[in-house]
Amino acid sequence: MDFLWTKDIEPVSFPAINSDIETDVIVIGGGMAGILCAMKLQKAGADYVLLEGRKIGHGITKGTTAVLTAQHDTLYQDMIKKFGMEKLRLYLEANLEAVEKFRNLSKDIDCDFEEKPSIMYSTDNRSLMEREAEAVKSLGFDAQFTTDINLPVKIAGAVIYPGMAQFHPLKFLYSAAKNLNIFENTFVKKIDGTDAITDRVRIRGKKIIIATHFPFVNSHGLYFMKLYQKRSYVIAYENTQPLNMTVEDIAENGFYMRNYKDLLLIGGGDHRTGKQGGGYNAVSDFAKKYFPDAKEKYRWSNQDCVSLDGIPYIGQYSPALPNVYTACGFNLWGMTTSVYAAEILTDLAMGRENRYSEVFSASRSIITTQLFSNIGNTFIDFCIPTTKRCSHLGCALKWNPLEHSWDCPCHGSRYAESGELIDNPAMKDINI
Repeated sequence: MDFLWTKDIEPVSFPAINSDIETDVIVIGGGMAGILCAMKLQKAGADYVLLEGRKIGHGITKGTTAVLTAQHDTLYQDMIKKFGMEKLRLYLEANLEAVEKFRNLSKDIDCDFEEKPSIMYSTDNRSLMEREAEAVKSLGFDAQFTTDINLPVKIAGAVIYPGMAQFHPLKFLYSAAKNLNIFENTFVKKIDGTDAITDRVRIRGKKIIIATHFPFVNSHGLYFMKLYQKRSYVIAYENTQPLNMTVEDIAENGFYMRNYKDLLLIGGGDHRTGKQGGGYNAVSDFAKKYFPDAKEKYRWSNQDCVSLDGIPYIGQYSPALPNVYTACGFNLWGMTTSVYAAEILTDLAMGRENRYSEVFSASRSIITTQLFSNIGNTFIDFCIPTTKRCSHLGCALKWNPLEHSWDCPCHGSRYAESGELIDNPAMKDINI
């Protein structure tokens, strides 16, 4: 894979922990959510450390398309029916505030921040988009319905969210991290109360924030039932016209797009990790049809954690771990979610109230159709007779010929051809 964001940028480096230490707050995970938590803790004068198992920004963050928006693939009209107006108004406000907070952060951090409208469209359902615009307006934001956007794709209708944004994720992350209290190559194997334990040391804390994309403590929280992972594929093209917006097709197998400088990024081909899907071929076929002169420059894939109900899990890890917090299930909108997740988690870790915490509570009901789908998928894959098993909970691994990896269909752990761990929630390699 050839990640766009790792090109022509110098990463920052931090030492590993080689002796036991004590602190007030331990942040585990050096992606965008973890770094933003560390920034807030440092600004508040808290005693903290951030522990990253490998290198900061080299997990899911390096593969994001880095769009900041309150426009998500889960329709507001559907969420209003499920959760009610009051909860959805807070959900929308949290996302809008996240865009504004990042806009302010970007004034002091050079990250190619650009304000762009976000546009969701349908190729065949005008009334769906009209209802979506009205639903968002009813929550207090002036979303706009249109049938005319700057795309070669013929649409039935679209919803415009003005004032959204995009940026370069690693430019931001590396710059923000320079003065933070970070330790790399410090892989936390387990937690004991509010202590984090590696192969070499114990880090004693009073509070823990787990920001590891997929939570790794299986004995609490039922995250292995509440989450599944899906892969998505992105190709960056030269020789295309500028869009001046970020775009998403609301269809189940739709595509999403944004520009970065003279490149057009097209993503799609999504599928549950360990299953079959469109992959890069779906993206390239779409590009050939609508952007016939485009020339491929980079391609990469990434992985998203999907919650049961379309809303992330942010807050107390479980009632049995009152001083441990997590943020996960960001669905396909990790950068926006990371901003308000950091606000909520640092407030909770410092004993402060946060008006959005109840909306994203990780302890809310899990009784949904998706829960039974997750359980069914896990049962089926667990029962498949094969010697290649995931080191997480023992599900049968599937060979991914497109990316030359062993993937777990149950919870999304991935391993290199040699058996080396690539993506969590697994915590160790496998024998091949």
